[in-house]
Amino acid sequence: MEYRMMYFIMPTPTSFFDYELPNGLIAQHSVEPRDQSCLMMVDRKTGQRQHKVFYEILNEFHGGDVLVMNNTKVFRARLQTVVHGRGIELFLLRPREDGVWDALVKPGKHVNVGDIVELGEMQGEVVSKTDVVRIRFNQSQTQIVHYANIHGEIPIPPYVEEIPVELDQYQTVYAKETGSVAAPTAGFHFTKELLEKIQQKGIQIQYVTLHVGLGTFRPMKSEIIEEHQMHSEFVTITSQTANAINKAKEEGRRIIAVGTTTVRTLEGVAAYTAENKNLDSLLPPEGFSGDINIFITPGFHFRVIDALITNFHLPKSTLLVLVSAFAGREQILAAYEEAVRQKYRFFSFGDAMFIS
Repeated sequence: MEYRMMYFIMPTPTSFFDYELPNGLIAQHSVEPRDQSCLMMVDRKTGQRQHKVFYEILNEFHGGDVLVMNNTKVFRARLQTVVHGRGIELFLLRPREDGVWDALVKPGKHVNVGDIVELGEMQGEVVSKTDVVRIRFNQSQTQIVHYANIHGEIPIPPYVEEIPVELDQYQTVYAKETGSVAAPTAGFHFTKELLEKIQQKGIQIQYVTLHVGLGTFRPMKSEIIEEHQMHSEFVTITSQTANAINKAKEEGRRIIAVGTTTVRTLEGVAAYTAENKNLDSLLPPEGFSGDINIFITPGFHFRVIDALITNFHLPKSTLLVLVSAFAGREQILAAYEEAVRQKYRFFSFGDAMFIS
């Protein structure tokens, strides 16, 4: 099952989502403890901003709130191998049917349809090639991931120069479902101790799964955002989570999304439900499992989320566009300017923003 959605009001230049960032503000690692990162509070109704430490977010939650997190787990997706005696980098993006993977290859000119890619004793045949290469391996998805986690490299973003030694350094503390090639980094700020305090306060924690792929980190290269092509990503919402969120919305309780991947999961499935199912509920009571392809831009109607915890994103990125859709472009860019002045740490390992 795949659901695609793009929503635009009028052509919007990509340059509208640009800003200046000194290189020295690009975070190279998480702070320790992780909940000691900086937190900017943004009221999207008034525009008021406050500066706190992340663990103080506990004071901003109310009993009955539902905190929704993406529990996807990163694997060592970046592999070095050889094709026709030439070295290539193979970046496993996502599995399709068992044994078939989409991947990025660098340099791409070294690989063509019909070529055999070797991973140790495993072999894979290139069955198609566009901007993404599709490879059919002679081993299962589980075996490929197991090999990658032994021999592969952590797929950190290109702006991170300090390569983590352990995979846990590029993982949330609640990561569970293996399948991502990038971490849902808004969740980095939560420690096990903070999560326990949140639950003790009566805040309900629910999990969804979106395996982060090319759709999340692919840059916008077109001059207007309407021309950017998103890639679909696999999401799962269990019936238990769907019904908990439906009940909370019916009762007027807040849904707080941790990260843009959680937003895309919830809003993508809600949009699918609204357009394809004759239901009174926001999310299908039986849950959802399938591909979602959604590009959230200014003008989008948010059905599910009431607040968002997120990091500070790259200029001219789809993630910055999404956050601007939720809180307003001018307001978000003003907050980013203030974050630069206050020397916040940016991107994957950087500081956080709570938009309510």
